[in-house]
Amino acid sequence: MAIQLILTTAPDADIAASLAHQLVESGLAACVKQLAPCQSTYRWQGQIESTTEIPLMIISDASRYAALEAWLKVAHPYDLPEIIALPCTNGLPEYLSWVNESTRASA
Repeated sequence: MAIQLILTTAPDADIAASLAHQLVESGLAACVKQLAPCQSTYRWQGQIESTTEIPLMIISDASRYAALEAWLKVAHPYDLPEIIALPCTNGLPEYLSWVNESTRASA
């Protein structure tokens, strides 16, 4: 069972909550953690930009990644959303099993 932590950001708390709810409801994620707002500074279209964003930590089974990424690209309001997937190499076996079961239930 391969589990991933997928990171993204949202422009505000309402959009973050909506994305989180839809990801869990659809079975693409077992859990989505909406973190406190942060300040992001980045280069976009040749300019240095700075904006407040809401980080999301998405926990999912790696086998759901392609569908999750495709869904997030469509549902996300940004032209180019941050979508970064990190493998989870260790974890409490019972928790990892729960992630696997939770993402299979609606698949």
